[in-house]
This record gives sequence, structure tokens and C-alpha cells, in this order.
Amino acid sequence: MNYLLPLISVLLGYVIALILKPKNKTNLKLLLAFSGSFLLSLTVMHLLPEVYETHNPSIGAFIMVGILFQIILEFFSKGAEHGHVHGHPNMAHIPWFLFLSLCIHAFLEGFPVSHHNDLAIGIAIHHLPIAIILTTFFMNAQLNKKAIFAFMMTFAAMTPLGTVAADYLPILNDYHTELTAIVIGILFHISSTIIFESSEGHKFNIAKVSMIIMGILLAFFL
Repeated sequence: MNYLLPLISVLLGYVIALILKPKNKTNLKLLLAFSGSFLLSLTVMHLLPEVYETHNPSIGAFIMVGILFQIILEFFSKGAEHGHVHGHPNMAHIPWFLFLSLCIHAFLEGFPVSHHNDLAIGIAIHHLPIAIILTTFFMNAQLNKKAIFAFMMTFAAMTPLGTVAADYLPILNDYHTELTAIVIGILFHISSTIIFESSEGHKFNIAKVSMIIMGILLAFFL
């Protein structure tokens, strides 16, 4: 299931966008808030204690590398990892910088999943609204349907590929702690950005706070 959950969530988001063509941004923003809260809570409650238990004095530096690396990725992806997409009304070709940035991000997210089953759930919940938003954006931009399908299928495969790589490549196992710390930095940046961007004007409301609390509680009891 570690391999399947992130894959299925993207495929499900793709199908939902194709069939339902969602236009209610409020529901998507609440789902994003829940996913951001859940992902951040999993990172703080499960991943962070593990890497600091190794007593590696460089862990903090690797976490900061992850945050910085995600900021660099977002320079090219324009924030698509947390549901922020912009572009031209008509798009003739796949936006390659966006594509490569998202794929790198999703691939790296798969590394810690091999040691943390719960993280597969968090990433799956995180990828579902992103897949809906991306597919809807591409359809509205009139990108070729075959190109949309290829984009989303490749994006769906990246996190499972990252998990497979972490499972079967010895060099990645040798640096598991350092790579996990980098991913923690990435997840810190992504999840906190999602929480603060999931409502207009960065204002908190009852519905949003409720979704955030639900995400925290779910992560706590896993």
C-alpha cells in the first residue's frame, strides 16, 4: 500500500477533475487546509523525532537545505505543490519547468515512505487536491488531453518511484537520515504554506480551523 496510496490519490484527483469539473474553490481550499495540517503534524510528530534520535549534529542543516531546495523548486513550479497555479489562458505544450519541479518534489517525498507507512497516507491526502487543481487548470488552459494524461500519470508515479529507490538502492539507505531531514524541510515549507494560503487574505475561519484540528488529531492517533 505504501506504493499504491500516493499513486491512487493522484489518479483519483485526475478522474474527479475530468468528471465533476469542480468550480467550488472553497471546498478545495478546506481539503488543502486539512492535508497541510495532517502532513505538518505527521512531520513534527513522527519524522522529526526519528531524525533527531540519531544525534547527528548536522540534522538541522539538512532540514534547512530541504526548505531552501523547495523554495528553489517553487521558483520554477510557481507554487503548484500547494495548489497555486498560474499560466496563460491557452497552453499549447506541457509547461516543462512546472512538470520537472513537481516530479522532483514528488520523487523526494517518496524516500521516507519506505520507513514510515503513515506518511504514505499523508502524501496521498496532500496529492489529491493538488491533482484536482492541476487537472482543472490544464483543462481550462486547453492543454491537449493526451498531454494532461501523460503529465498526471508521470506525476502519480513519482512518489512510488522514490519509495522503490529508497527501498532498493543501498546508497540511499546509507544516507536515509540525511535524506529524511531534507524531506522534512520540504514538507515543513509545503505544509505551512498550504495552511496559510488556503483562505483568502490569510484569514482563519471556523471551517478552516476545524479542518486543521482534524488533520492534527488524525496524525496524533495514527
